[in-house]
Amino acid sequence: MLDPRAYRRPPNGTLLPPADERHPPTTAAPQEAAPKPRKPAVRGFRRARTALAALGPALVVGVAYVDPGNFATNMTAGSRYGPLLLWVIVLANVMAMFVQYLACKVGVATGQDLPELCRSHAPRGVTYGLWLQAELVTMATDLAEFVGGAVALHLLFGLPLLPAALVVAGSSLLLLILAPEGRRRFEMVTALLLLVLVLGFGYQFVRAGSWHGALSGMRPGLAGSDSLVLAAGIIGATVMPHVIYLQSSIGKLPRGTSWSVKQRTLRTHRTSLMVALGLAGVVNAGMLTLAAVTLHDTRPGSESLDGFHAGLGSVLGPGAGLAFALALLAAGLASAGVGTYAGQVIMRGFLRRRVPLTARRLLTMAPPLALLATGMDPTQALVLSQVVLAFGIPFALAPLLWFTARRRLMGPMTNRAVTTGCAVLICGAISALNLFLVGRLLMG
Repeated sequence: MLDPRAYRRPPNGTLLPPADERHPPTTAAPQEAAPKPRKPAVRGFRRARTALAALGPALVVGVAYVDPGNFATNMTAGSRYGPLLLWVIVLANVMAMFVQYLACKVGVATGQDLPELCRSHAPRGVTYGLWLQAELVTMATDLAEFVGGAVALHLLFGLPLLPAALVVAGSSLLLLILAPEGRRRFEMVTALLLLVLVLGFGYQFVRAGSWHGALSGMRPGLAGSDSLVLAAGIIGATVMPHVIYLQSSIGKLPRGTSWSVKQRTLRTHRTSLMVALGLAGVVNAGMLTLAAVTLHDTRPGSESLDGFHAGLGSVLGPGAGLAFALALLAAGLASAGVGTYAGQVIMRGFLRRRVPLTARRLLTMAPPLALLATGMDPTQALVLSQVVLAFGIPFALAPLLWFTARRRLMGPMTNRAVTTGCAVLICGAISALNLFLVGRLLMG
């Protein structure tokens, strides 16, 4: 039926058809303009850009897995037992990927990070207790970063430990001022420091030359209870609680986001985490194998950061010692900034309080600096930091496992039975090993 409104009435009263019917088009221009051959390319470009945008935060998380605590445990394991415990590093890295994936999934699915979920679903007293232990974990992380950075400055310039720690504290504070929260500059600076670390160990690998027998450590095995202590320390230095809180915040999406978008986002974050943590795992494995190849037979004077520096310098030359010190300094600076951002997530989530990053940096670095001012041995300080980190792991893993298994919270992203079973085994193994480590260290 014709629509009379489509016609107009001229002065003589005769109805005329619309202009497009009076003068029909002679070409099919609209049909030619419809196809968009560049659409697949544009879609691919957008996916690549999204993946790169997610890789930045993943690298920030990955830096925390190559902090000075990892230097101490990995180099000690390699120099004392050769490549025997290489399989522990690989296993710990797989565990870290799995745990970080769960932390990302809980943020994507619920729109809340792990501290916020604890505040919403736990009693107030439990929430305050979780917040307190999380703050202690953050301070222990700062202690490890300050010790590592201070030792690196001592090795490079001969500075005493406490002044060197103050320089590291000021440098990390300057890094936060130059790269405030919500900007890419912090991610870029962190990625640059990670590159320095990778290049430093890459140079040492080239200088080491032959790697004969290094892969023999992929066969699971131990050499007594002392090697079990080191294995627990490696896992404790790899799966760190403050990074679990941080990753759950990175994965957050706004409320009301469709499940299709959430699934795509989770896949992107999963890929980025595998790349970033895979790189961190290669660096950790390289630390152990480097010590196994160069220091296992020569046995440096002491199993400390100073001893490893001296041993590498004597075996591979001064350039290798310099590369080790630079990599240690880069790890300390980068990890210190990551710890500060994790602390911000912890306070905001558990207490609904937010303080400027610079103010938080000043508050959290005071206790570690006070400990170092007492003249504590750097190696003992690193051990103390790892004990506190080990103590905090179950308090982050247990809520994470509980929330990701609740369908009312997670919806279609609820853990499957197999995923829950693997998570229970991993959480139980990590908690048991770290409790064993804490007990062994407390008993001397």
